[in-house]
This record gives sequence, C-alpha cells and structure tokens, in this order.
Amino acid sequence: MAARFEALDELFDDALELPIQGKTYRIPSPSAEDGLRVQRITTLAARLVQGGEAIDTTLLDDDEERDLLQLCLGPVFEQLREDGVNWSHLRHAGLTAMFWIVSGIDTAEQYWKAAGDPSQLAPNRAERRAKAKKNGSAAVSATKRRGSTSGTSGRKGSGKGRKAATT
Repeated sequence: MAARFEALDELFDDALELPIQGKTYRIPSPSAEDGLRVQRITTLAARLVQGGEAIDTTLLDDDEERDLLQLCLGPVFEQLREDGVNWSHLRHAGLTAMFWIVSGIDTAEQYWKAAGDPSQLAPNRAERRAKAKKNGSAAVSATKRRGSTSGTSGRKGSGKGRKAATT
C-alpha cells in the first residue's frame, strides 16, 4: 500500500514577503522552468556569497542582470519599478529572492539581514575558533610533527639490546 501525503499546497505558503520602503511585497514562487533556470544561473554565485565572497556582477551584463532579477521577482519586479523603489533596494530584493529560490528561506533571510554585505554572511576566523572551542572540536593542525629520529639513521647498530632473529 502506498503512503499518502498531504497536498503540498496545504503544507506551506509558496511565496516570499519582503518589506521595502514601508510596503510589503509578496513574491510568488517561480514556475518550475524559471526556477530551474535561476538555479543554473546562480549556483556558483550562491556558493561564493555563502562563503563570504562578493558576487562578481561583471559576469552578467546589464540586460542579463535585469532578466535574472525579473525571473526571481516575477510580477513584483514591475510593481517595484512602478512604485519608484530605488535600484539598490530592487536589486537587494531580487538577490534575496534568488537565494530563496536556490537555497531556501534560511539563506534568503540571512542575505536579507546582511543587507548585501557578504562579510556578514561568513563568520570570521575568531568566531569560527570560538565556536570550535565551545563545541570541543578544536581544529587539527595541518603541520605534521617530526617523527622520532632515534634508531632511524639508517646505520647499523652494534646489536646490543637486539634479539637475534630466528629462522
């Protein structure tokens, strides 16, 4: 007998709500085709930002960047433009939607709260070390210790203290 699941549309609301300049905009989930397209375009960028690096926007020309933001924001893209939302806020909303599509709500929220500053996304080295100490998992040194040199010089010893080999 097959397992029965609840209808997917009953389990979650498939939209993203972003407050921008005093108004909340509801961004619907893209179609499957558009979602896959965004996924292909942005996988590398998402990994870079999650690692604390800035997105290299020179990879996209102005038209390609606009098209990507339009894909991510759907009908809200035009609504934001009509409402006179400035470019930096429109772009931040679009990139937040991109992270939502590609990596989920937690990553999108993290990006939104960082206000587009990638350095706010990846913890700095001191924070990582403190966390590792707290968890009892201090990082292992990559430097190998020198091995013991006693008896490893390659010279034949006098035989003192050795047992004779039996054959």
